[in-house]
Amino acid sequence: MKKLAFILSFCFCLNAIAQQPASFPTALQLTPEKSNFEKTSSYADVMQFLNTIKTMSPYIHVGTIGKSTQGKDIPYAVLANPAISSPEQAKQSGKPVVYIQGNIHGGEVEGKEVSMMLMRDILLGNLSELLSKQIIVFVPIYNTDGNDQFAKGLRPSQENSPLETGIRENGQGLDLNRDGMKMETPETKAMVANILNAWVVDLHTTNGTWHGYDLTWAPGYLSSGEPGPYHYTNSTILPYITNQVKKNNDLLFGPFGDFSTREGWPIKNFYTYNHHPRYIINQIGLRNRMSILSESFAHERFYQRINSTYQFVKEILSFCNSNAAEIIQINQQAEKNAIENVRNNAGLVSKGVRFKMVPTAEGIRNFRTYDYIPFKKEDGNTSLIKTGRIIHLDKVNYYADFKDTVNALLPRGYIIPAALDSIVQQLKMMGAKVEKLEKKTEFKGEEFMIEKFTKANRKFEGHQMASAEGKFVAKTFTAEKGDYMIDLAQPLANLIFYALEPQSDDGLLTWNFFDHYLNTKGVTTQHVAYPVFKFFSTITTTKKKR
Repeated sequence: MKKLAFILSFCFCLNAIAQQPASFPTALQLTPEKSNFEKTSSYADVMQFLNTIKTMSPYIHVGTIGKSTQGKDIPYAVLANPAISSPEQAKQSGKPVVYIQGNIHGGEVEGKEVSMMLMRDILLGNLSELLSKQIIVFVPIYNTDGNDQFAKGLRPSQENSPLETGIRENGQGLDLNRDGMKMETPETKAMVANILNAWVVDLHTTNGTWHGYDLTWAPGYLSSGEPGPYHYTNSTILPYITNQVKKNNDLLFGPFGDFSTREGWPIKNFYTYNHHPRYIINQIGLRNRMSILSESFAHERFYQRINSTYQFVKEILSFCNSNAAEIIQINQQAEKNAIENVRNNAGLVSKGVRFKMVPTAEGIRNFRTYDYIPFKKEDGNTSLIKTGRIIHLDKVNYYADFKDTVNALLPRGYIIPAALDSIVQQLKMMGAKVEKLEKKTEFKGEEFMIEKFTKANRKFEGHQMASAEGKFVAKTFTAEKGDYMIDLAQPLANLIFYALEPQSDDGLLTWNFFDHYLNTKGVTTQHVAYPVFKFFSTITTTKKKR
């Protein structure tokens, strides 16, 4: 996937009339523009651009969110009028912050180039109005290490356009778009600490599906988050933008997905990506914010993919700029609802922790795709081959909803033993508030007894993914002085819940954070209590300190 990520505190305002491009100095010409779109920008090219443009406008602040695995600065640029240089100033302004992230995969390069083009047009060109009601944070080259591993043939679906690209993985050989929960890479740690937790969108390219759209999009999927930001993104923002780019630019955008001709032709099913919060886009929903995934069509030429991505992001920024107040209100209400749900319904309501992909009620009407025709192979079997003809299918089932298959009671909070400090540190990195008990305290709640613990045979991103089956048992639990308590009535309630529930399909248990503890208890040979206690109420009052 070629991604551009948008994390929204959001805004929008579109010009139906084509604008004349501004004239820019040679120093701000991008590598694709200078090479007839045969090359993409290197890390050095991006840094030179940022260091140049910051001298040309008072409305940009350039900094670094942190270091990559190989020690490179990961640059960010804050665009605001009046100028903003810190998260504190942004919060005081009352404006929403839109985060635009490009190049999470080093071979998916459109987001990187478009980020710089938009900076240029906003600061020095004809898009200055986009700073009237919002603050924009660009991270144009998130995967700094992977970007510069240039070689031919790394993205065959991109038709050798550009001629060379970087690699998908970061300097550790890990996929940064699978690191949202385990947070093993310096890039993710820096982004969460210095962008998500401080300031508060993701740009990609498809892997080669032959649909008939210039660009496909998806919202961050709902899982156990608050529904407000998701529904507004999916039902209001994305349909509006799709209509606008068709009207203004004659571009055809549609929902993201993939299909398999192994299911027959014409296809009946189109599948989106999974719901797991390991994908940063999905995790944003658990943080009570809006998010959008952008996937340009791999088989178009580089300049076409850049144009589609540019128009998409411009329209998002324009929408956010026009609807800032409403977006802020929806996000704030989601945060309030997450906290109030814990305060009012702890121990009374259940939330999903495992999900399966199911089709939406409406599906996709008039689905646009390249046609396939049957042919007989030399062995006598029939196969399908793609043609150059585009067809429209009346209706295709769109697998883009997620139904919970396992639920767990929402607690008031969790108790983590002092010995599991590593779990606490992981939660703090995510942005969770954790307190240490000053004295022995009793809680009413439930304990999960692990009756079956399994691990995948093959590694994924360096991990043998784990899964626990068992049952919750009501219990009165005594926590010791020095143990950790998490009061779930906080903004990241849904993210913490997903991370700590033992049956979660993308929680910390899944990513092996509890393996050492469970193995020492003999989890493969006997039933073992999950070491995180879930409480609904406190029996004795205690003072706590942060």
